[in-house]
Amino acid sequence: MTTRSAAALASGTANTVKLFVAALAFTSAYVGLSAYHNANSATEPVTTITLSARETPISAPIGQTAPAARAGEVTISGVPDGGAGCAGSYVARSVVVNPDPDQAVSYGWRLTRWSPASRTWRTYLVDHDGFAAAESTVEWRPHVSGNTGWYRVELAVEGVKTVRSERFQVSC
Repeated sequence: MTTRSAAALASGTANTVKLFVAALAFTSAYVGLSAYHNANSATEPVTTITLSARETPISAPIGQTAPAARAGEVTISGVPDGGAGCAGSYVARSVVVNPDPDQAVSYGWRLTRWSPASRTWRTYLVDHDGFAAAESTVEWRPHVSGNTGWYRVELAVEGVKTVRSERFQVSC
């Protein structure tokens, strides 16, 4: 019986040693693969870029105070919005007299930009509104962002001639 016990003990020890060697080989392969992966994924050196910007005022100054609105005129004033670069907000105002006070009147705003290529005014932004009264002071707040050039605002009232503002320049 002693021989059988010794044989079983030796066989069990051999199996244990085989399992230990296999586990050690697997662990070594895993650690080696992890080290290889980490060596290949080293970060590249950081490059520092310094950006600078300068703000240039509008070359044709627009009044900061709101001018009085009058019928037949579109007045423009700039609104300081605290934005950097070419961002600018404007207020366009006018008085619209309803040609038929018994009916509602529709009107539309249009911000146009001068195209040097085609030598025409091209639509940049539009807005529509209306009211039901004899007359009303109307206001529109277009925003120009990052697009330098010459602009003007047009107000088209249903049944009345279109009124245009003076042109103004947005520059950076």
